[in-house]
Amino acid sequence: MHPLYRILTPPTRWFVKSSARIRVEGVAHMPRTGGFLLLPNHQSALDPFVVQSFCPRPIRSMTKSTQFGVPLVRWLLPRIGAFPVRRFQVDAQAVRTALRFLRNGEGVCIYPEGERTWDGSIQPFRRGTLHLALRSGVPIIPVGLNGMFDLWPRWLSTPRPRPQVTLRFGEPLEFGEVRDRHHREEMLPALEALLTQRLAALSGAPVSSDLRRRVAEAGGGKG
Repeated sequence: MHPLYRILTPPTRWFVKSSARIRVEGVAHMPRTGGFLLLPNHQSALDPFVVQSFCPRPIRSMTKSTQFGVPLVRWLLPRIGAFPVRRFQVDAQAVRTALRFLRNGEGVCIYPEGERTWDGSIQPFRRGTLHLALRSGVPIIPVGLNGMFDLWPRWLSTPRPRPQVTLRFGEPLEFGEVRDRHHREEMLPALEALLTQRLAALSGAPVSSDLRRRVAEAGGGKG
């Protein structure tokens, strides 16, 4: 990881603490070595600052490609662990990049909902993210964010003052490396149902009706 990552982590943590009353739980669930995949729920534009600054190990963050459009930002983002993904389409390059980082023993963070929630509830997950998780063969760490929607929902122009925020790292999910695409397709409902259950429990956020329906229709229960 670039030295700038470590240089900026303490001031970013200070910024988060000045914006919210932050509590961090479950750090012991983080693997000490080897690749790992963080899958948090997504409530606010500030989520990456919270997750990245309080994660005990450096992480790479999959970031929408439009944020790389400004020259200075395009220079900065890779140096703080971000790599681009084209939204709303299959981005094979982003998948290869994420898998390379994971297989090199690094941590990667992807928000499986693909975008911030509008109402605080957990939205359906992107199938591409679930496929990548099953291909990776690394521990999958569900991460619950609670209070970030109170801090700065996407429909508000400025953050609210210092709400209580909790960041919870959950117990790793271990599926092993699933190389066969057909087998991955068969396993997607089970992973989606389990991830839904874990994120809801860790974050305290409600599950959207669309996600509940999709999990139920796939035979994964109520989520």
